[in-house]
Amino acid sequence: MLDRLVARAAQLPAYGELRWHANHSSRIMMRKGVLLANGRSRDSGLSARLYHNGAFGFAAAPADDEASLAAVIATARDNAEFAGGHAASGGLSTAAGSGSYDYRSKRAPLSAEQRVEIVRRLDEAIRSRYPGLVNVDIALSSNASEKILANSDGAATYSFVPRAALVVSMSVAANDGIVELYDILGGFGEIEDQSFDEANLAPWLEDLHENLRRKAEGGQCEAGDHDVVLDSALAGILAHEAIGHTCEADLVLAGSVAGDHLGELVASEKITLGDYGGRGPDGKSSFAIHVDDEGTPCRDVAIIENGVLKNFLHNKRTAQMLGAEPAGNARAFSFQDEPLVRMRNTCIAKGNDKLSDMIGAIERGYYLKRSTNGQADATSEFMFGVNCGYEIRDGKLGRAIRDTTISGVAFDMLKTVTHVGDDFHWSAGGGWCGKKQVIAVGMGGPSIKCRVTLGGRG
Repeated sequence: MLDRLVARAAQLPAYGELRWHANHSSRIMMRKGVLLANGRSRDSGLSARLYHNGAFGFAAAPADDEASLAAVIATARDNAEFAGGHAASGGLSTAAGSGSYDYRSKRAPLSAEQRVEIVRRLDEAIRSRYPGLVNVDIALSSNASEKILANSDGAATYSFVPRAALVVSMSVAANDGIVELYDILGGFGEIEDQSFDEANLAPWLEDLHENLRRKAEGGQCEAGDHDVVLDSALAGILAHEAIGHTCEADLVLAGSVAGDHLGELVASEKITLGDYGGRGPDGKSSFAIHVDDEGTPCRDVAIIENGVLKNFLHNKRTAQMLGAEPAGNARAFSFQDEPLVRMRNTCIAKGNDKLSDMIGAIERGYYLKRSTNGQADATSEFMFGVNCGYEIRDGKLGRAIRDTTISGVAFDMLKTVTHVGDDFHWSAGGGWCGKKQVIAVGMGGPSIKCRVTLGGRG
């Protein structure tokens, strides 16, 4: 297939990309021993995207034969001509990415029966060890993106990037109702590469159950502005949602608040935040990318360096319009999607502060351990759910708190950062981004001490 795409890409009448793309996924869901879902799926097809007179035309088909390839090229060319854009100065050509990046497991594949058995044994172990639980949900999932891409500049690459995740949710009855807590394990690789047996998971399950028990005995946090310590699990989603999106060049062109502040101090000088190719600066992210879906080799991008906004994230088109150099941020979820400006492995760099010192520096505040989901807009205003946290009183951890939210304006909040931890973690299980197309990303960071607004009882 790669040879076919390379040969056809060399014959394109203008700049263009040809991509064969398949997504492989599986999901098993069990509730209190009852199997609720057990499915596998695969979707694949061809796409072509051609640039003509200042506009891209795109076409895709769920096939991989020669006739379908010729048809999508012809349709993409027609669509580009119909679009009739306005040419910006500068060309679209960049360095041409190449190479094979095959991360499929070297272990023998597990059968569907063996995967279900992993979940069944884990469910039995949890309900036996913690008989007071009113519910246990377990989800075991895998996703792999397989791509072959060639463009008219000479890019030619293959990739197979898998991820696997295990989610365990426990519920108990508290005095005022049901209290729930979940956590996620896994990340880069296939299910065969993970250690999901009950013996290896025992310490993790014990920590999850202990946090749930304390949460059930805990109370609501006080609403309002507070000094907090955000665990590294929250720092990652903050880096992605609240900062990263505002620095995507298509959103900058649409009026993102970041557009007016390039070269300015937008955060504490302790904050350095970047978007990375490969598997991130430490090579341990849950996601890998080496060549993007326009064929551009992936380079690291320093978004914020010592508090100063340095760069935006680009595809070929936004780089052309803003006079920048693309670094491999054009990505598509499936064969039928056009590549958009997307983040890859986005994280805040670790600092030198100890978590204990951060907690000890707060007289009255909160330690927030885990987020649920979050969202932000082009103003950098954000709101995230928090499902696990503790009070801080006189520099020590106190009682647990129930579910709450944190909110603020990211560029304001980052200026309140006084400590950046020497710890660093990528989000377990791998992150997903929902900007128009859901897509795999890596999110990470250290613990940070800052000031945010918490929801709760006033």
